[in-house]
Amino acid sequence: MTRVDVGSRLHFGFGNLSLAHERLYGALGVALDRPRLSLRAEPADRVDAPQRCERTVETVCDLLEVPGASVTVTDPLPQHVGLGSGTQLALAVAVAVGGAYDRSIDVRSLAPKLGRGGRSGIGVATFEGGGFVLDGGHPTARFTTDRPVDGAWTVPPVAARHRIPDDWRFLVVLPDAEPGRSGETEEESIRGVVERADPDPADRIAGLINRRVLPAIATGNADRFGSAVAEIGRLNGTWYADEQGGVYRPPVGELVGALAAEPAVYGAGQSSWGPAVYGVTDAANAAAARSAGEAALADAGLDGEVVIASGRNRGASVDGGHRPE
Repeated sequence: MTRVDVGSRLHFGFGNLSLAHERLYGALGVALDRPRLSLRAEPADRVDAPQRCERTVETVCDLLEVPGASVTVTDPLPQHVGLGSGTQLALAVAVAVGGAYDRSIDVRSLAPKLGRGGRSGIGVATFEGGGFVLDGGHPTARFTTDRPVDGAWTVPPVAARHRIPDDWRFLVVLPDAEPGRSGETEEESIRGVVERADPDPADRIAGLINRRVLPAIATGNADRFGSAVAEIGRLNGTWYADEQGGVYRPPVGELVGALAAEPAVYGAGQSSWGPAVYGVTDAANAAAARSAGEAALADAGLDGEVVIASGRNRGASVDGGHRPE
């Protein structure tokens, strides 16, 4: 039996969605210690797995040319809320099934065959090594509005990875709302965004990354980091406004606005397609940030969950099999 444990991730946005620039996408995000995913796999003569990952287990077994696997998910990640559940689940299944058969898995090579890492490389990179990650995106000429078929791309390279300071914390607010976009719906939305994206926000985002985000993570300045990634998220939202009904998808905008007014929260935004809302804070202000998240939900008339997470500076943990390559 092989057990795999991995945290979730926040996706702050892309560096560029315009076909007018040389490279497309280029995402940035961080690995979190919670919410987290835990699953285990054992060899079997057929596939026995929860419905949410049954097809992935079948695909992995086909790729590894093994007869089957019994997979049990003990701690699931919430699906389609902006925390990277799809990629983390697919890669965890691959590593666990591989480990059950004493196979070492190169997750970066396997991810495209599982339909992961096609645009953003954050989920793959955080599974590999955690931390703060900036990926290098794709050449625009190679990866335009239509995503290649599964397996016909490489995961974006890691352009920068930094350790998340130990005293940083991340407020995660999960409102009870419609799930974020995924699958073909997400593909259609991204295609529409890229076809009409204004190139100007990309220049502003590049300046924010180089002059604010990277220096802030390197020097441990949570305040400057939070305000910078929040601005990047807002600029990304100008690209997505027609697709999601505003700079932030409803009801995220109301929550972001409330958190942005809280001194204990250094910057707030929407993770991926939401509805997860994040806030950057630190250990000294974590309790106040949690209270602000709970108050924001209450004021918006929403139920939901509020989590305070630390950064995760390691990749997936594997017990009983090979660590992913």
